[in-house]
Amino acid sequence: MWVTPTEFVQFGESTKSLSAQIATRDRSIDFYGLSTYLPNPDTVLKALGKDIKVYRELRADAHVGGCIRRRKAAVKALEWGIDKDRAKSRTAKAIEAIFANLDLSRIITEMLDAVLYGYQPMEVMWGKVGGLIVPVDVVGKPAEWFVYDADNQLRMCTKQAPLKGEELPQRKFLIPRQDPSYDNPYGFADLSMVFWPTTFKKGGLKFWVQFTEKYGAPWVIGKHPRGASDAETNLLLDRLEDMVQDAVAAIPDDSSIEIKEAAGKTGSAEVYERLLHFCRSEVSIALLGQNQTTEATANRASAQAGLEVTRDIRDGDKAIVEEAINTLIRWTCELNWGDAARPVFSMWEQQEVDKVLAERDETLTQAGARFTPAYFKRAYGLQDGDLDEAPAEDAAAAAEFADAPEDVPSKERDEAADQLALDKALDAVSADVLDAQARQLIAPLLQRINDGLPPDELLGQLAEVYPDMDSTGLQERLARAIFVAKVWGRLHG
Repeated sequence: MWVTPTEFVQFGESTKSLSAQIATRDRSIDFYGLSTYLPNPDTVLKALGKDIKVYRELRADAHVGGCIRRRKAAVKALEWGIDKDRAKSRTAKAIEAIFANLDLSRIITEMLDAVLYGYQPMEVMWGKVGGLIVPVDVVGKPAEWFVYDADNQLRMCTKQAPLKGEELPQRKFLIPRQDPSYDNPYGFADLSMVFWPTTFKKGGLKFWVQFTEKYGAPWVIGKHPRGASDAETNLLLDRLEDMVQDAVAAIPDDSSIEIKEAAGKTGSAEVYERLLHFCRSEVSIALLGQNQTTEATANRASAQAGLEVTRDIRDGDKAIVEEAINTLIRWTCELNWGDAARPVFSMWEQQEVDKVLAERDETLTQAGARFTPAYFKRAYGLQDGDLDEAPAEDAAAAAEFADAPEDVPSKERDEAADQLALDKALDAVSADVLDAQARQLIAPLLQRINDGLPPDELLGQLAEVYPDMDSTGLQERLARAIFVAKVWGRLHG
């Protein structure tokens, strides 16, 4: 660029590519970038100068432990399964067999610790089974053993590398995390929200117990003569202590005992009680999203609203588990089948699926599909005797399929039976309905014929007549038939 008539300045190409990161810890003035590893930015842990072991101690609290158990149980109560998606049948069946041999209930329970501590490293033990490299076990390891480096890569603190940590191999550790970010790869720990309420609750409970011991029982006051010796005074105190325990005391006849009740201390006791209830409510809100279990004024409407919030939290916890297990499925597929389509792990509430399944089955039935009692028992968990017996004609057809010649391969007999069932479903469609829909379609054309239009002119006016031809009913009927055929083929293909 000529900046003056006699001065030329040449600009070189930019040394930074658009794909490279510019805002990194190595270039920032952040103090953490100067450290050998990235400390956990949790505000509570930073204030205390401690690690996650502090949060583990909170689980001994009855209320915190109960909320944690309820939150985990909400996720573990969900149904789970492997969806084939676009993967091959062989791959999907292999993945299902792998997960059938894993203690998935324990694995999910350990993965859910990620919502408590922010992150939960899970070590994967690989083994060779039937020619495949598969995970034979997945075990959760203490989170305080691991740190993140400046590149947000997980490292394990060992005796050889206590500060910087050792680099971990690929496909060895699953890391379920809650709300991780570049600034905080450790994730957000929900127990950080309950630390101070639980601590204050313990302090308030301690003072409440002391208050109860001091003012809960009546005061026993002993009076002795002015000239009594110290030995006589101590003896009277011993008698008063025995009286508190046994309500019986023997004292000299020149001494007296007075019993006074602690009056006017009810307001002081309520202060401690309100503090404990407030701390319990804070813990419930932090872990469950609602405090209906700790509020005496809760009603049906507020409780229902609280359950809906809890359901949203459950879905968030479920997503963390699904992401981690799908990562394990991806690793397994990469090691055995390369970069091919893979099945998907998902969790769901059975009641929601039953509703969707029932609506789908109703649509298929209206389209002409017929389901067997065995299907309804399998899909909806019905018992023997809940459904009527199959019609006689269906039983005869089943007997006919079963009595097929033995020289015909079983696969061909099954395919013939499936095709025959589909043909019967199509034949069951009413001919009168199809005829009425066809007449509705060609009604404008028939009107031209009734008006006496010659065939040669009728052929020329087909383009003008076509927009007036109502094909909605026939198109819907054909679409349903094609959909049923595709579903039937996928189920028996």
